[in-house]
Amino acid sequence: MINKTWAVKVGLLLIVVLSYLFIPSVNSLVTYLVRLFSMVDIQAMKEYILSFGLWAPVVSFFLMVFQSVAAPLPAFVITFANAALFGWVKGALLSWSSAMAGAVTCFYIAQYFGRDLVEKLTSKTALETIDQFFGKHGKYAILIARLLPFISFDVVSYAAGLTSMGFWEFFIATGIGQLPATIIYSYVGDMLVGSAKTFVFGLLILFAVSVLMVLLKQIYRTRAER
Repeated sequence: MINKTWAVKVGLLLIVVLSYLFIPSVNSLVTYLVRLFSMVDIQAMKEYILSFGLWAPVVSFFLMVFQSVAAPLPAFVITFANAALFGWVKGALLSWSSAMAGAVTCFYIAQYFGRDLVEKLTSKTALETIDQFFGKHGKYAILIARLLPFISFDVVSYAAGLTSMGFWEFFIATGIGQLPATIIYSYVGDMLVGSAKTFVFGLLILFAVSVLMVLLKQIYRTRAER
């Protein structure tokens, strides 16, 4: 049974790697998407998603899952683009649901393939940092991590899959913790017009609100313990 499971894992990895190496269209697409995310250009992301016409929401959904697996690419680029294209309410729903799908994908990749592969997809240092974060905050780690924009959403998802945490515990904590951030990102993203000044100002607002939420939570916990 162990040998069969190992063979399936190796087979799946080989399919992915060989597809990337020897199928030009797959290689070109992955390379282009990584470059698209790395540009952190909201307008370019909007134009790419819109180029698929009626399939735009579906493409946006899978782009979010792609960036989750290919951590650490910036997810807020899609969230802002979704808000600008579909309005902040529909954009938030699309971004939240696709982010949840991405988180679940990362969680199961980590559970199935283990730490060695996850370290290659992320980095050993990033995983060790999240391990320490989990040790410090315990069962609240997922909720807190989802509220902080400077903590990688995807690395947290991978790291959670390497722990003894149950799926539903992870799923519920991620869903609740991710919802406020998605709403804030989408609302601000709907107001952004693309200038660098406005973009930076929007990010500062997101950062300030996120930190405030965490501080209030910590104050509440301290008072409750007293």
